[in-house]
Amino acid sequence: MSQDRISITVDADRMDRIDASLSALEADLDLLIALTPDERQDLVKMGTKSRAFCATALEVAEQHAGLMPRDFDFGAFRQDHLALDALRPRAARLGHLMQRMADTELALGSDVMAAALEVYGVLKVAGKDKGVDEARRELASRFSRRRGTPDAAPST
Repeated sequence: MSQDRISITVDADRMDRIDASLSALEADLDLLIALTPDERQDLVKMGTKSRAFCATALEVAEQHAGLMPRDFDFGAFRQDHLALDALRPRAARLGHLMQRMADTELALGSDVMAAALEVYGVLKVAGKDKGVDEARRELASRFSRRRGTPDAAPST
């Protein structure tokens, strides 16, 4: 193999532990929500520079409660602020883990693709009259060009 960016073996016991850990995370994070793309777009965003602004706004609102409208929910504001502070470091850890998972998946896929291309190249050059014509044609279908757009329905 000409490329071997990563070489790992994941045994069944480790996969079982990973699956159990993921199941536990999913159970413990059942309070998380999923937004639609439109909902995501419509929300007011809190950037990194806004953290101090929001913390100060909470303090000011609590100190000057008489200025706030009667229906202003201090408890919900405080609860959301605390929950955000609690979840943020965990989200960062999960984000780093997800990036490593994506990088590992990319590297493994690249190694597999490079090896497959090497096999195909050998079959193209050295496989003639060796009884591998069908296998070579099957591999060649990966590179066949289609007429029209990829999403176009075949005409009848």
